[in-house]
Amino acid sequence: MQKSCYFCTENINELDYKNTQLLRNFLSGQGKILPPRRTGTCTKHQRILATAIKRARFMALLPFTSK
Repeated sequence: MQKSCYFCTENINELDYKNTQLLRNFLSGQGKILPPRRTGTCTKHQRILATAIKRARFMALLPFTSK
């Protein structure tokens, strides 16, 4: 059974890098970006998600790695 995209079902078109609570759901315990096959996100939203996570890391809102 295929997972549905969280952003498509919630009708989220814009993803803000300052929303760290939402972005943490798509990171592994080691701080890596989870692949679409694990999270169920579509290609369009996976690209937007990866960009938002990278921006949040650069602004020191999210860690690059775990401790």
